[in-house]
Amino acid sequence: MKAQARHILVKTAEEAERLKQRLDKGEAFDMLARKHSVCPSGKRGGDLGEVRPGQMVPVIDQIIFKKPLRTVHGPVKSKFGYHLVQVFYRD
Repeated sequence: MKAQARHILVKTAEEAERLKQRLDKGEAFDMLARKHSVCPSGKRGGDLGEVRPGQMVPVIDQIIFKKPLRTVHGPVKSKFGYHLVQVFYRD
């Protein structure tokens, strides 16, 4: 199984919540990721590329492989910070 996903990683739940509200109002995920994400993937608009089960920390894996597609999930806490995650496809 593989999936294609993107995420925004920030340090606080408050910042993640503010960004989620901005996404809900229609702001572009990739632009917010470039500006706010502390993950190297931010430079690619948050694009994680194709991932397989076990490549991400378990809490992110659960979202990528179990939650509905094309929805922004989160904020979700991991040891790295707070994530907003969107999954495009799985196969």
